[in-house]
Amino acid sequence: MVNPGEGVDPVGWRAKFDTLMARVAGRFKRVEPRRRASLFVEGLLADLPRKNCWTIAEHAGDGTPDGMQHLLSRAVWDADEVRDDVREAAVECLGDLDAMLVVDETGDLKKGVCSVGVQRQYTGTAGRIENAQVGVFLTYTTKIGHTLIDRELYLPRSWTGDPDRCAAAGVPEDTGFATKPALASRMILRALDSGVSAKWVAGDEVYGGNPTLRGDLEKRQVGYVLAVACAHHVTTATGTYRADELVRRLPKRVWQRLSAGTGAKGHRFYDWAWIRLIGGVDDPAGHRWLLVRRNRRTGELAYYRCYAPKRVPLATLVRVAGRRWTVEESFQTGKGQTGLDEHQCRTWTSWYRWTTLVLLAHAFLAAVTVTARTKPTPTRLIPLTLNEIRHLYNRLALASPTDIPHSLRWSRWRREHQYRAQQAHYQRQSRQEQ
Repeated sequence: MVNPGEGVDPVGWRAKFDTLMARVAGRFKRVEPRRRASLFVEGLLADLPRKNCWTIAEHAGDGTPDGMQHLLSRAVWDADEVRDDVREAAVECLGDLDAMLVVDETGDLKKGVCSVGVQRQYTGTAGRIENAQVGVFLTYTTKIGHTLIDRELYLPRSWTGDPDRCAAAGVPEDTGFATKPALASRMILRALDSGVSAKWVAGDEVYGGNPTLRGDLEKRQVGYVLAVACAHHVTTATGTYRADELVRRLPKRVWQRLSAGTGAKGHRFYDWAWIRLIGGVDDPAGHRWLLVRRNRRTGELAYYRCYAPKRVPLATLVRVAGRRWTVEESFQTGKGQTGLDEHQCRTWTSWYRWTTLVLLAHAFLAAVTVTARTKPTPTRLIPLTLNEIRHLYNRLALASPTDIPHSLRWSRWRREHQYRAQQAHYQRQSRQEQ
């Protein structure tokens, strides 16, 4: 039997799924695409070896992939409207306590040259230049959880400068070249304009080094902690310096040991320092800093450009910097659990529709995870994770009743094993800190 004390509630999870799908149902003008969309999202959540229209159609009981391909290409529905519903649902289930937005890009490795936006370009997925398709994503994160809420496809100049190639991939005629920071700014401002209450934005060097993005946030009085390169120039009361040059001038006493948050292996302690910066004459009012993080073991440095409309303590900037990892976790779970990178979409419309339905599936898992964690966790178990919930949802909500005891035994075994590993990490850290 399912033990509700462990937060495992397949009936409630199924009801939440149905409620979420009912929320977006009005975006589909006809019953058939509405039904297929629900089956498609279930396929994204399913235990399939690879997720594409063929495998999802088979999972849904279809005889061919034609219906699922039609959903992504020709059916009448607006992916941007569904995206708006996902964003609203995310804010409702995660709340707005300590809410912030995190932006980053991720690449999907591709073969050939026909998939929209594909070219040889650097992608962090491979850690090198590869033939890839790159999307910029926005994550909404609060104290209790996080999920992806927006997406934009990056079109390199090799695409925007070739109208015939764009037309063949279904790219709208008025689509011009936009940098990744410009796409990020578009998504952030869209979220803020929709009423999302986020006081902070975080991102890596691609975004921190862009003055236009920083300016957009300062005009809206939104704080940010954005990574910058060591060669990034900043201005203090005594002049303009490279970030690494300025840090070399710091006395030892300014460094403070603070945690950037907890991870699977315990607190993530670093040494931190901050330096007050001055803005330009025309810059919006507020406070600006260069934040520096030093690895306590290797001495490696990381630099952040920071802004806040009101004065905040160092610990607040550290907390925001530490929450940037949530977008990386969203990518991991989005790819590993809901097929974010497994699509075989060649056209503009198909890419946006696939990715939006992935956002919908991921938001469902995030909502269920938050709900499950409101219940007490039994001793010697870690709380239910998003990955574990997706697995249990397949076994308990979609499988036959005879599979339930077996699935629950495996769930308990996995969580006990993870609990022992977690305790070992915490004990090792405690001995090292003594």
